[in-house]
Amino acid sequence: MDYKLIALDIDGTLTNSQKEITPRTRYALMEAQKQGRKIILASGRHPVGIMPIAKELMLDRFGGFIMAFNGGRIINCETGETMVSKLFPLEYLPDIVNVLKDSNITINTYDDRRIISDNKVNDYTYVERDIIKAEMVVVDDFISAVRFDINKILLAGEPDELDKYQKILADRYDGLLDVYKSAPYFLEIMPFGVTKGSMLPLLLDKLKIKREELAAFGDNYNDMTMIGYAGLGVAMGNAEPDIKKIADYICESNDEDGIANTLEKYVLKQ
Repeated sequence: MDYKLIALDIDGTLTNSQKEITPRTRYALMEAQKQGRKIILASGRHPVGIMPIAKELMLDRFGGFIMAFNGGRIINCETGETMVSKLFPLEYLPDIVNVLKDSNITINTYDDRRIISDNKVNDYTYVERDIIKAEMVVVDDFISAVRFDINKILLAGEPDELDKYQKILADRYDGLLDVYKSAPYFLEIMPFGVTKGSMLPLLLDKLKIKREELAAFGDNYNDMTMIGYAGLGVAMGNAEPDIKKIADYICESNDEDGIANTLEKYVLKQ
């Protein structure tokens, strides 16, 4: 199969344990673009945290795309146009805050440039700040502070406590919101039906690319729908066991140039 679009999760997939793209992986992705393939960076991150990587891979020059907020916002890197933006229903926010009031979990969201966090800041909140390199603003009244359009809520906390609240929130908002983990210490709350896998068809339709011509790489639960949808769904060697079960192929880990090895095997013309 001639894979024309390559969708890449970032953390744990494209970047290694030092949050860097290795030279070999970057070279393979540049070669793929020179051969006419398009790249989409599909991440739970805010666009601010994706843009530096998009520039490093020259997506503006080669006509690539950013899929931020797990598909909640799709941006054309060549034109800067926001092609799709799915908004979080703010009417649920007061209830979510109330459900979490006795927890040690930080509630976070984003404006155009910053992370907005409630006052239960923990170490994992700072992980998010450091990953996307954005200013973090801590507010005492989260509901009053969020009076603007948002694409997602991010909960940050201890893995065991997040597991407990994931079940509570998933049951409470069944059919209304999507709730899933993107890391052991991050829980994403998304508009219902907004996942990487559900939003990719919108882009493929615009590009006149078939799903069989899509290769997708990921490692965590927010990548599951994307890997299941793609013609070639690739789980990283460091992926969660459930992700590996649904993948078409399991490559080496993000510290072992898994993406480069797979591209050399299945995508690049020698």
